Amino acid sequence: MNNVNNGNISIDDMLKLKGLKDAWEYTLNNIDTELTIDYIKKIHFEICKGQNIEPLGEFRNKGVGITGTSWRPKLPSECNYEDDLKKILSISRELERCITLFCFIQRAQMFLDGNKRVANLVANKEMIRTGQGIISVPIEKIGEYFAKLIKYYETNDIKLWIYENCIDGIE
Repeated sequence: MNNVNNGNISIDDMLKLKGLKDAWEYTLNNIDTELTIDYIKKIHFEICKGQNIEPLGEFRNKGVGITGTSWRPKLPSECNYEDDLKKILSISRELERCITLFCFIQRAQMFLDGNKRVANLVANKEMIRTGQGIISVPIEKIGEYFAKLIKYYETNDIKLWIYENCIDGIE
């Protein structure tokens, strides 16, 4: 970010990049920290700080809509994320557990903004910790990913696509 802004990068995008940088630093410095709901909230805080997002590092307190679908996630007050996380963490196959975590956080829409970024960082913390590589959507598949993601919100079905297209760093 130092001296690279040629005028085409908005302040909001620069703040998002800074948040991602800070969140990655936190993640890598705490790779062996137990994954809890509080850890997920801390990642949200790091990713979104400085971006005028409220509540920052806390669950959203109002309903949200998702562009491209009429599906609506439940309010966090109607969910038990602690139990959901325990069930996911009990999955014995590490790669399946990480992909399930990635998908769950995106679909749960715990926060008003930053859910995909939080999902990516939290899942990749576990991917790296367990030696599974990383989850990374290839740039040439971004459009397909977003189309699949909209369907996923409605059907809860995207894990195989993630496995086949987005796992990097392992054979």
